[in-house]
Amino acid sequence: MDDRYLAPETTRRMQIAAMALLDSLSQEQRQEACFPFSDEAARTDWDFIPKSGRLGLPLYRMSNRQRVLAQQLIASALSLPAYSKALAIMSNENLLRELQKERLGLAAAEFRNAEAYFFSLFGRPNFEETWGWRVVGHHLSLSFTIVAERYLASTPLMLGAEPATFGAFAPLAEDEELGFRMLRSLDDSQVRQAVIHHRAPADVVTRVVPRLGSEEWPDEREVGLPDYRIDDHDRRALRYLHDQPRGVCGAALSTQQRRCLADLLACYLDRLPAEVADRHRERFAGDGLDRLWFCWAGRQERGQPHYYRLQGPSLLIEFDNTQQGGNHIHTVWRDPENDFGYDLLARHYQEEHEAAEPPLRVRRLTSSRPRT
Repeated sequence: MDDRYLAPETTRRMQIAAMALLDSLSQEQRQEACFPFSDEAARTDWDFIPKSGRLGLPLYRMSNRQRVLAQQLIASALSLPAYSKALAIMSNENLLRELQKERLGLAAAEFRNAEAYFFSLFGRPNFEETWGWRVVGHHLSLSFTIVAERYLASTPLMLGAEPATFGAFAPLAEDEELGFRMLRSLDDSQVRQAVIHHRAPADVVTRVVPRLGSEEWPDEREVGLPDYRIDDHDRRALRYLHDQPRGVCGAALSTQQRRCLADLLACYLDRLPAEVADRHRERFAGDGLDRLWFCWAGRQERGQPHYYRLQGPSLLIEFDNTQQGGNHIHTVWRDPENDFGYDLLARHYQEEHEAAEPPLRVRRLTSSRPRT
């Protein structure tokens, strides 16, 4: 197994929190919340737009105690600062309801709901089991896959903010500030190399595909927001190529510029508990930043549509602030090889297949010498 994803303390906390939530649910609630781990279509649907018919058990159909247990499950998966961002994003639906009540009318009370975040369990959170869970709703999508109780896949991980800034609400200001700081650190020739297009995409380029392909093109507009559009020329210029990262390479940066790049990367890695973040950070120690690429698209000033991307081996980070004149942020961290634990699961199933005897969780239920 790949030790980059080894996280026994974090997976243990998740398991206990998930077991507590599961055991608190009624039979009817379990039918809403629980799915077979093999249900790939359900497990990999991480779309974060507000939509009807979403799978899972929402907070608004939980008791007060169950809501606390659900929040403890989220907290087990994030660093405390990232958990505070998730809470702000969820509660911001109350602000959106007021901002959009004239446009949405009476439906705003249902459409913008701070408790319309849906929890799903895939498989059973038991000892030595492989299972997963997700919480998803408007501008928050967290997906975790736990393999053999000790290994953790934490992507895709999406946080968004609409509006990006309003009064005291600005949960993703650091993501934007560090992106601009990275851009401003570049000299003129590096800026020309980093800026891949004069227009930003309408949304993150890779969209919400369950598994990243060798090439991904952005959509011409964002779902439900038709005012900002790009054409096929823009889409080609902005496309993601797995084997051909674009922009400025970390190997070409000065010491100060590399520090800016490291700070930007840490902004995303530090969304996870220290045990998990440190494992990911180890990959970029020493000359690890040399294989990381930074690119920019759109305008280069605040309050205008802009986008940046970090791309490297087993890493893709996207930030866009395009809608509403540059006041509507989407961020996503993906692992092209291991979103939803694809790589971990393949290794695990191979190891189980090659093992001389079944795993302990199976052996403990099997007689050593059955009676004839």
